[in-house]
Amino acid sequence: MKERHSVRAYIDRPIEADIVRQLQQLVERCNSEGDLNIRLVTDEPTAFGASRLARYGKFSGASNYFVLAGKKSDTLDERVGYYGERLVLEAQRLGLNTCWVGLTYKKNSDTMATAEGEKLVCVIALGYGANKGADHKLKSPDKVSKTPMMEAPNWYQRGVAAALLAPTAMNQQKFVFEFVPQNSVTARAKLGFYSKVDLGIVKYHFEIGAGKENFKWNN
Repeated sequence: MKERHSVRAYIDRPIEADIVRQLQQLVERCNSEGDLNIRLVTDEPTAFGASRLARYGKFSGASNYFVLAGKKSDTLDERVGYYGERLVLEAQRLGLNTCWVGLTYKKNSDTMATAEGEKLVCVIALGYGANKGADHKLKSPDKVSKTPMMEAPNWYQRGVAAALLAPTAMNQQKFVFEFVPQNSVTARAKLGFYSKVDLGIVKYHFEIGAGKENFKWNN
C-alpha cells in the first residue's frame, strides 16, 4: 500500500506470461466472490492510444488494463472498487504499476463490450511504469473518522491509516469511518466524483490495516 502510486507512463515491456496467469486467476476469484465481470486485457494499446482523452489523462505507453464491469445494481460501484483494489495491490506485489481510470480512456468495442444489463464502471491501467509515481497529499485521520482517533482501538487507527493510503478520484478522499460498539465499523461515502467506487477501495485498505478478524462491517 505504501509503495503503490498512480502511474500514467509505461515502458514498452510485455507482462510475463506467469504474471498474467497469476493475475487472471485472481480476476476469476474476484468475479466469483464479487459477482462481477472483470477482464484482464494485455497488449492492446488503443484504449490509451493517441486519443484526446488519453492525452488529457497524460497517459503514454499503456497497453494493458483491467476492465471493471458487472450487472447493474446499487452496490456495483462499491464492489468494483473493493475487488479492483485487490487486483491493484496484487499487481504491485508482482512488480507492476497501475492507475485507476474513470474517464480518460477510449472505449474499445471489442475488449470493453458489456452484456445486456451490465455496466462498465471504469478501467485500471497496468504495466511496467516509466516511473514509480508520487505520493499524494493525505488528510489527517480525524478528518475521515467520526470517532475521535484517541478514543478508538489500535486496530481501528491502523485501518484508518491504511485507508488514507488508498487511491481516490482526484485525491478527494470523500469517505468517513465510525467505530461502533462491539467492534463494528461503519463506512460511508460523501458526495463526490466516483465516491462509491472510492468507498470500496478504502474499505479494502481498511480491512488490511485493521485485520478482518478484529471487526465486522456495520453496513
